[in-house]
Amino acid sequence: MSLKYKSLVLALFGIAGLSSCGMLGGGGGSDTSSKTGWRYNTPDNGGFEVVTDWRPEAGPGLVFIEGGTFIMGRVEPDLMYDWNATPRRVTVTSFYMDETEVSNVDWREYIFWLKRVYKEYPQVIKNALPDTLVWRSPLQYNEPFVTDYFRHPAYNDYPVVGISWLQANDYCQWRSDRVNEMLLVDKGILDMELGQNGSDVFNTDAYLAGQYQGAVKKNLPSMNPDQTEGRPVRFEDGILLPKYRLPTEAEWEFAASGLVGNTYDERMVERRVYPWNGHNVRNADAKNRGEMMANFVRGRGDYMGLAGNLNDENTFPGPVKSYWPNDYGLYCMAGNVNEWVLDVYRPLSFEDVDEIRPFRGNVFETPYNTDGTYAKKDSLGKIPYRPVTEEEAANRRNYNKSYYVNYKDGDIASTLNYREGETAKASNSDGMYYQGDANAKGNGMTTLVNDHVRVYKGGSWKDRAYWLSPGTRRFLDEASSTNDLGFRCAMEAVGPQSARKRGE
Repeated sequence: MSLKYKSLVLALFGIAGLSSCGMLGGGGGSDTSSKTGWRYNTPDNGGFEVVTDWRPEAGPGLVFIEGGTFIMGRVEPDLMYDWNATPRRVTVTSFYMDETEVSNVDWREYIFWLKRVYKEYPQVIKNALPDTLVWRSPLQYNEPFVTDYFRHPAYNDYPVVGISWLQANDYCQWRSDRVNEMLLVDKGILDMELGQNGSDVFNTDAYLAGQYQGAVKKNLPSMNPDQTEGRPVRFEDGILLPKYRLPTEAEWEFAASGLVGNTYDERMVERRVYPWNGHNVRNADAKNRGEMMANFVRGRGDYMGLAGNLNDENTFPGPVKSYWPNDYGLYCMAGNVNEWVLDVYRPLSFEDVDEIRPFRGNVFETPYNTDGTYAKKDSLGKIPYRPVTEEEAANRRNYNKSYYVNYKDGDIASTLNYREGETAKASNSDGMYYQGDANAKGNGMTTLVNDHVRVYKGGSWKDRAYWLSPGTRRFLDEASSTNDLGFRCAMEAVGPQSARKRGE
């Protein structure tokens, strides 16, 4: 062995010894790669940047819901004989959820912003307006509510109604962008820009894709030697929040049940019929004994109680912070208004969905073009997503099963697609035929059970107590709205799932 080679071997062993003692950080320190020994966040080692001190942060209006396992489905007898909520054990991961239903003033803020920013696109504003005509009834004097309920300040804190599932999803996207925009303004990265309009508006996806050219005040300092001028915020920086969205049916039911207040170690003391303990709908505490726990119909013609003792105090929807919150701190998870959830309705979803994070309604989309380039933002400043193609999905096991929902792509769509004029060629996983032609089994019979019908839950001001139980479920076309149906938003809880480890 030559002297030169011996010297090289000794030098390598010396470096290994230093690394094992932690002098190079190779032992897994937070500022050094445990796999390569290269340091993070320094231009001397190439400038790979890693956030090592990230802490969970809840978005405005959200409450942390610690997940876990629970029995999902009906608790009471199936009075409607729908057989669509058979109890089964599932697991829901932790997430965030709005403390209250979205209110009229929240929605008016949304409309105001749209009017200010999309002046040249009146259809965008029109599409976002709630349908106030939901208050009309042929044999009921409700005309004042048509004009007053949404706009009068007396109803600022009342839940917005007349909102379709599609409109609720648009609001979630808008809220995500406004919250992230304000986070960047607070960090001094963006200037407050009130003059943006059309394609110049801030959109989180467009910003992350490098397509937002608005009021950038400064960039973050870059550790990359080739980016001396700084860089935009990346999602990896942990500054921007995940997107607001509607809760899944399982998340909503889990949060409404509030079983966190009924557990001891790993035992559940009582499975609740309602979001509170007991089988009664009246408050059992000495201070408020006998008062109604929610806003609902006690019986035929009885919407609020007797004059001088208005028990639930609300004829129609009440303020979003009415009554008593459940053990997660959520208001009106029973009564007041029903609430949209994310899922497509199927009567037998409980037989098909996964045991963890159960959900039905996936539409697999991508912001990338088929050549791998990022899609360009549209005239509204948004990045358009497209369904993945059959070729892109070819290697995904079971992708073409009918229980997937991908009605935007005819090649791999579900068989249920009445709006596109398609006909069913086979039964879905429920064993039922839909929208069939004359030659198909069912002789052309149609049904409301299709890919455009969504689940709603919770009971409302005009429902009986049966619907207040979180396990009950109903459905409505995603483009429809009623005067007793609203919504609240949810968000992923990234990182630790335990409230203790998150410090929440």
